[in-house]
Amino acid sequence: MAVRIRLTRFGRKKKPFYRIIVADSEAKRDGKFLDIVGTYDPLQDPAAIKIDNQKLENWLGKGALPTTTVMSLIKKASVAE
Repeated sequence: MAVRIRLTRFGRKKKPFYRIIVADSEAKRDGKFLDIVGTYDPLQDPAAIKIDNQKLENWLGKGALPTTTVMSLIKKASVAE
């Protein structure tokens, strides 16, 4: 089972809000997931990125691979702190 850290979409039409989740790589975008690691709200100015670093380090240590989008969000969140 390959595990990925990726985004899942919430919100309403034209008002997206994303959760950063840990899920099986074959699961649907909005399907089953293992854990919620953080959130991303692109509509705020500047965009709000909240990540639980302890959960993130735990899953990365277990071998979960972040998508390119999530990797860029992690970098932005670490620079903002």
